[in-house]
Amino acid sequence: MESGFGSDFGSTGGAGGKLDAGLIMEQVKVQIAVANAQELLQRMTDKCFRKCIGKPGGSLDNSEQKCIAMCMDRYMDAWNTVSRAYNSRLQRERANM
Repeated sequence: MESGFGSDFGSTGGAGGKLDAGLIMEQVKVQIAVANAQELLQRMTDKCFRKCIGKPGGSLDNSEQKCIAMCMDRYMDAWNTVSRAYNSRLQRERANM
């Protein structure tokens, strides 16, 4: 996947040719967020396909469509719950440092 960030890492910012550490950190955070979103989508697709699609064909019947929609909703809800708990724990641990 071409993200457009690769060429920015070699650029220099300001006096003395120093890299802008803040810019690099933001770019890394964006790349991590994109990778996490891709992983979420891939796992959700795999899990819900295996659960809901009995015989792959040219189209989904009504029950398969409903199953996929509900499966994806549940998966996203679970992902969000885990993410919030993880972020909350990270914040507590950082506060205790």
